[in-house]
Amino acid sequence: MLAWTQEQTIAVNEISVLSPEAFRAAVAQAVEQGARLVALFAAPKGAVKRVYAVLAWDGRHLLETVAMEPSLGYPSLTPVCPQAHWFERELFEIHGITPHNHPWLKPIRFHERQDGGERPAPCVTEYFTVDGPEIHEVAVGPVHAGIIEPGHFRFQCLGETVMHLEISLGYQHRGIEAQLAGGPDRRTIHFMETAAGDTTIGHTWTHCALVEALAGVTVPARAQAIRALALELERLANHTGDVGALALDMGFLPTSSFCGRLRGDFLNMTALLCGNRFGRGLVRPGGVAFDVEPERTQELLRRLAATVRDVRGAVRLFVESSMARNRLEGVGALSTGEAVALGLVGPAARACGVVRDDRWAHPQPGVPHPEGAPATAEGGDLLARAMVRVREIEASAAMVEQLLRRLPEGPIACPVPPLAPRRLAACLVEAWRGEVCHVAATDESGRFAWYKMVDPSFHNWFGLAMVLRGTEISDFPLCNKSFNLSYCGHDL
Repeated sequence: MLAWTQEQTIAVNEISVLSPEAFRAAVAQAVEQGARLVALFAAPKGAVKRVYAVLAWDGRHLLETVAMEPSLGYPSLTPVCPQAHWFERELFEIHGITPHNHPWLKPIRFHERQDGGERPAPCVTEYFTVDGPEIHEVAVGPVHAGIIEPGHFRFQCLGETVMHLEISLGYQHRGIEAQLAGGPDRRTIHFMETAAGDTTIGHTWTHCALVEALAGVTVPARAQAIRALALELERLANHTGDVGALALDMGFLPTSSFCGRLRGDFLNMTALLCGNRFGRGLVRPGGVAFDVEPERTQELLRRLAATVRDVRGAVRLFVESSMARNRLEGVGALSTGEAVALGLVGPAARACGVVRDDRWAHPQPGVPHPEGAPATAEGGDLLARAMVRVREIEASAAMVEQLLRRLPEGPIACPVPPLAPRRLAACLVEAWRGEVCHVAATDESGRFAWYKMVDPSFHNWFGLAMVLRGTEISDFPLCNKSFNLSYCGHDL
């Protein structure tokens, strides 16, 4: 396979195109030896569809890719590489490419196929069912009682015990990836900032890093530091909100109320940085649009110290409560082996003891290396997922303070020349929910021939289904909150 780092690009015509059987064997062997499948997708290559696999070697900071051109289908990877499960269903859904002997082949969404195949009606599909006396089915959504995105959950239960959960998404697919072909143009950055609204910095930075790699530019160190600062503020806001949401769902109202307000304080710090609470308008190809003057640096440091002090108090109430720990401990657990096999990313993986964090494994060039090691926990249960967030709040606060006190001098942006033609690039950024991956190739004119985005939710939705097995159905709200996955980020 062709290997490169994420600040490099490779020529499209140098990518090895294997037979379907050899492709399957190469990907399965790499995963068995420690690589991760970060993307598996199809893209047009003349009159045919070419399937690309992008693998990450975390310990070596390397990416690898290999391709195949299946005509009628190919032997499914999923039986030997469960990380491919969701990707292969997407290949079938969008392109009609059949992975033969896939254990559960069906679309993961309900949108129009690119090969002209019939568009399935929303939610009309054959759900997995369990037969037997006392088995009953519970359907939840797609419309929910709270202010959340639409998604359908179908439970097979024996009494109160969940035997199986099937998750059905796709109610708000916007076709963003398809609209990126031919770019970048004036709309592109808007698509990045709204792909998953709570991950504006994560997706926009990943896109900008990919453009900068294809253009062959090195971003000023000050701009990279401001991007990292915004990314950690995004992480602080969302992790604080998630701890509060867990507290709310178990009726622990003091922490819920405090964290709801404190999340807003972190969002307001991002607004102080760029004028928008979600960081829109800040990250741009070549750098950032706003500098941080000494006066704002001091104000951000003052707000950070006060907010983190209050977060510590709110979190301490929660994690030191025997009632809270008893409710969280041992519920919704996933083993380390299951997390690795499914390819989970982000806090959901680290709560299972999996040391997987792109800030260490695939750092962005010029960004100060974070101190220590990624925050992890053991047990893979609700308590572990909460504790990873608590530890990451402390680590992110320290990183924000370090970045503010040691901002490099210099410009905040550089010109970005036209993109190199017929090149492929892939970039990874550790957003608050986990790894964001963007892959793109340019055509003869240096425009995007195609563009693929993988939100961390895409890796983790099936993990949520797995942790529900054997739990009581009343545990679903807490398990769902502990993953806090994106619906729209899944449907790109």
